[in-house]
Amino acid sequence: MCLKLKRSQLNPLFGPNPQHLWESRYVFNPAVVYDGSVFHMLYRAQGADMVSRMGYAVSLDGLHFNRMEKPVFSPAIKEELYGVEDPRITQIENKYYMTYTAYSPEGIKIALASTDNFISWKRYGVILPDFDPDKDAVLFPERINGKYVMLHRDPPSIWITYSDDLVHWSGHKKVADPINNHWENEKIGAGGPPVKTPDGWLLVYHAVQKHAPEPSRLTYRLGFMLLDLEDPSKVIKRTTEPILEPKEEWEIFGGVPQVVFTDALIDYKDQYLVYYGAADNYIALASCSKQEVLNWLKKS
Repeated sequence: MCLKLKRSQLNPLFGPNPQHLWESRYVFNPAVVYDGSVFHMLYRAQGADMVSRMGYAVSLDGLHFNRMEKPVFSPAIKEELYGVEDPRITQIENKYYMTYTAYSPEGIKIALASTDNFISWKRYGVILPDFDPDKDAVLFPERINGKYVMLHRDPPSIWITYSDDLVHWSGHKKVADPINNHWENEKIGAGGPPVKTPDGWLLVYHAVQKHAPEPSRLTYRLGFMLLDLEDPSKVIKRTTEPILEPKEEWEIFGGVPQVVFTDALIDYKDQYLVYYGAADNYIALASCSKQEVLNWLKKS
């Protein structure tokens, strides 16, 4: 069985807004949470200065989004001088935590902030100072064995780490590597917060293929992994084929060509929703039924 996501007929959901200088060139890589009535989206945006900021959009149906005119999260500390990038949002108890990439002359590092309303934020600063470059950090939505758990990408692999307070992290361990001679031969990184299922933690991830004999030509695709419920450093299953790859013209051509990149996996009714950035130009949606995922999980 080959599990594939289906694109929304309304794709792309939205693109750059030339009326807003901060998002006039690119919008991409959205993080989304659903609170039971409203879809909240944070997305990365760049304007003429090419500094990454984060916009905020809301929707009642997950398809039609209303965007705010100004960014809700912009560079504010020296570790963010060049931008704040690629958010992931995880609800833990009654608070929303955002992991993101802080980019500056000091490096490319993982930082953390929290909010109750997506407008005002509490910054915790860089939380993995010894890892550089580091990206693709995402928190699990609950403690596991009494610890907060986070995935991140120490190139080229996905790693896991643990914390008592969300600020100090230890117990770093590799979870998964790229696969040689494969569609994920260059590097891999976690997408949105893992979704708990009876069979394990469902993780969507991106994988990058370097094309020989053109090593500068890269393609970003998406896949699923299933991680053990009690020990999520263990991979139970992994898709052998991509679940989404660049196909539409607006996924193939853009600021960074040949890219589908996700920061969001939403458990919604009988579907799993995957919001993604396309070629660093647009924001889009793809989905699959829970039954399709269950069928994949049960297939040996």
